[in-house]
Order: sequence, then C-alpha cells, then structure tokens
Amino acid sequence: MHFFTLPGRLLGVLGYSALLLITLPTIVAFYALIGFGGDGVAWELLSDSYFHAILYFSLKQAVLSAGLSVMLAWPVARALYYLPDLYGRRAFLALCLLCFVLPTLILITGLVALLGRSGWLVPLLGEDWNLYGLHGILLAHIFLNMPFAVRALFLQLQGIPDSSWRLAAQLKITGRQRFALIEWPAIKGRLLVLSGFVFVLCFNSFAVVLALGGGPQATTLEVAIYQSLKYDFNIPEALTLAWVQLLIAGSLFFLMARFGAMAWLSPDTASRSFMPRVPKATRVVLYLVYMLAWCFLLLPLLALMPGLLALDAEKWLGLNVFWPTVTTLVLGITAAALALLLTYLLLWPLRQARINSQLMQMSGRHNSINGYSRLQWSLEWLATHNLVAPAMVLSVGLYVFFLTRINVDQWGIVLVALLNTVVIIPFAVQQMRPRLLQFDDQYQRLCASLKLSTGQRLQIEWPWMKQVLISTFALVLLLAMGDVAIFSIFGNGDWMTLPWLIYSYAGTYRIPEASLAAVILLVVCGLIVMLFERNN
Repeated sequence: MHFFTLPGRLLGVLGYSALLLITLPTIVAFYALIGFGGDGVAWELLSDSYFHAILYFSLKQAVLSAGLSVMLAWPVARALYYLPDLYGRRAFLALCLLCFVLPTLILITGLVALLGRSGWLVPLLGEDWNLYGLHGILLAHIFLNMPFAVRALFLQLQGIPDSSWRLAAQLKITGRQRFALIEWPAIKGRLLVLSGFVFVLCFNSFAVVLALGGGPQATTLEVAIYQSLKYDFNIPEALTLAWVQLLIAGSLFFLMARFGAMAWLSPDTASRSFMPRVPKATRVVLYLVYMLAWCFLLLPLLALMPGLLALDAEKWLGLNVFWPTVTTLVLGITAAALALLLTYLLLWPLRQARINSQLMQMSGRHNSINGYSRLQWSLEWLATHNLVAPAMVLSVGLYVFFLTRINVDQWGIVLVALLNTVVIIPFAVQQMRPRLLQFDDQYQRLCASLKLSTGQRLQIEWPWMKQVLISTFALVLLLAMGDVAIFSIFGNGDWMTLPWLIYSYAGTYRIPEASLAAVILLVVCGLIVMLFERNN
C-alpha cells in the first residue's frame, strides 16, 4: 500500500522542485564562472608553491582547530555529566549554543578588544604576542566549535543507561575500568563524525581567517578564492581553488554521511536515578574545568563592554545602528522562513524513498546501503551539499551570472536573502529530518490503514513538529543573521547589515563603535537563544 495519496504525490513534486531550487545556485554559479573565465580551470596552479602553502595552511589550521576543540570539550562534557548539581549548568548549555551560532564578527571584535594590540590581557602575554595569524584563528575556531563539541559529547554520555552504572558499582570496578568499559564505548562511535564535522566548518571558514589571518602566510582556500575573485578577478585560479576545496570537504562530508549524523541540540531532560560516585579529587578537577570553560567563553564577550564606556552620549546618538539592525532581522527572518518551508518540502520525497525502501526490505528485495536506499542517500546528499560548497564561489558565480541580466545593486538584498536561505538549509535538514522520520516510524502504517488524506496527516504532524520547527527556526535565524561572505559580494552602501557594520568599524580600528554594534547583535542573538531553549 502506498503511503502517499495523490495530493501527497503533489507534495512529492514540490519536494523535488525544492531540491532543484537549492542545487540550481551551485550549478549556475560554476557554469557562470567557467563560461566567464574562458580558459576554464588553471590546472598549472596545482604545481605552484603558492597553492601548496595555502592548501597546507588550510589543512593545518582545520586539523588543529578540530582536534583542540574536541579534546578541550571532552573534560567539560564529563564535568556536566558527572556533576548534575552544577550551578548554572542549563545556562552553560545555552551559552554553548549561543557561542556556536554566534555571528563571527562579534567574537572577532571581542578577541581584538581582549587580545589585540591594546587588549586587556596583552601585558600578561609578553611583547612577542600577536593575535593575528595561526594563534588568533585557532582561538576563534575553538571558541566557536568547542561548545558544539561539548553539547554533542554530553548528549552521548547522557545515553549511558543507569543499569551500566549499577552493574559497575556492584562489581566495584575502578575509575579507569569504568572509563574503558562504559564511558569510552558511549562516545567513540561519534568522535570521528564530530571531529570531521568541526574540520569541515573550520576548513570552509571565511570571516575568521579574513579578519585574523594577518597576511598571506595565514591564508586558506576560502579566503584565497575571495581574493582571486574580489581583487584580481582571476576566474581560472578561483575555480581551481574551489574545485580543490569542494573535493576535500565534499569527500569528508561524504564519509560523515555514511557514518551518521551528530546529535547536539537535544535538551538536558535525562532523569537519572543512579550516578557513579566520583572521588573528591576528581570532583575538584571537574569543578575547575567547568569554571575555566565559563571564563573562556565569557571573556571575549565581556571584553566588548569597555568599548561601550569609551563612547560618549554624542557618539552613541550619532551611530546609525537602527537600520542595519532592522535589515539584519528582516534578512534573517526571511531566509529562516524560506529555509523551513523548502526543508519540509524537500524532505517529503526523502521520506517517501525511505518508506519504499522499508517496504522492499520487508518483501525480501534489498536496495540499500547500510540501511539507506540509494535514492534516499542521494536525496540527503543533495539537500545538504551546500554545507561544503564554497559560499564565496556561489556568491561570485551568481553575481557574474546576473550582472548582465538584472540590476544587481537593486536586487542585491533579494539575492542575499535567497543565498542565505540556500546556505542554512543543511542545518534545518539535520534538525527536522530525525523528527519527521520518527513520526513516519510510529504513525505511517496507522495513517495508511486509516486512509487519511494528506491534509489530515499534516494536521496530525503539526503538534508533533511544532517545537522542532520553532527551535529550528531560531537556529537557522541565528546562522542567517551572521552572514558576511555573501554580503561582501552583493552588499552596497545603500543598505547595511550589523555584521558588515561591525566589520567596517573593526577594519578601521574603531573598536568602541564596533563593540556597540557587536553588543546589539549579541543581545538579539541571546534573545533568540532563549526562545530556542524554551521550546527545545
């Protein structure tokens, strides 16, 4: 019996149309750049020492960033798990979410105020300290990605059943044995996926490297693409770099998709009736780790405050931050709403493919890869491919494509909203897909046996999906509001977003003004995180 009725097939058509819509920008961008470049790809660049240096630094900073983020997150996650009575634990988890989705320019402004040439902590670090370069890039990436790793590892530990700890207590095994037999098996299956995901984020990093790189010796592929297109307009070179980046990040993303997704946004709702006894010395160490984590995450944000005190009332009133704030919110809300709609539509054919695969397996016909149908796996890859596609290539490729067809200055704000929608859809997919598949597992056969129409099914799905939709909207809204790469291509002086305003102030060393804009954006993001936590 087919799960989807005729109106359901219409939704399937809309779903495939949504998939086409989010893959079309990638196709058009590469087509426009290849056609405009004339000579195509500059393969000779692959043997150039300049390319080797960029590739080496891109891989080096991504490996170090991912490794340090996961290594530092592990003891923090253990502190959250083994000390359930920690004061402010839920607030800390909310702060972790805020840090991961925080617009990058807020962090950069805080780091410059804290560790820049005139920063608070510079006298303690010595005359040789320099924020710009590998040091600053690693600090920023750890700040942004360690909180994500903390939540992911904490949720893995939360999955350990009470019975395991009871048995361990009865057998009186040592702490080292408990780690080897209980804790390590709970997280080792996700460490590779977690590290790979953080690596992809750091490998594709743009704003952090652009602002804190400090020169040609600290340039990544993404920034090199930006320089080739924005300043030199060397299309063949940019395409070569883009294909290399897409090959490396795409291959790793392919492997991650085969191993599974990473859960990290579920609330702390686990009610444990039994917890292992932690030695007093271990408790002290875990408390210390917890407090250090608070300090590490709060210091760059608190460093913004002195900049506000440096502004007098006249400068406060003279700064035009109202319209950039409104523009940021409007663009973010538009992109987030479109992302939710398109994500739901494109997940419809994916769900149909999964159900058909299950029916085939029940009938003895196997057409799957590790439990996934080939069609389902292909649809998931298409839905999330923009996570590894270079945003700078998409932006410049579409700019070149539309340059002779429309007034780009006039339609720039629309193109920014649409491109932001495409870029944040992978995150919406990762949030909504598990909940929808869970609904299908529990209610698909019942809906089919009752012969419910698609409209009736949607009425049943809404209460099931309401909280997930709200939390997903909050998440993708935060991500859309922090855009810098897309605005750097399509933006102009007639309209400004808060992240770009922060970048403009910080780029001219107007740190007090940048701090004010950053605090405003931070407050907005904090309110959205509160909405997320309340509905998660």
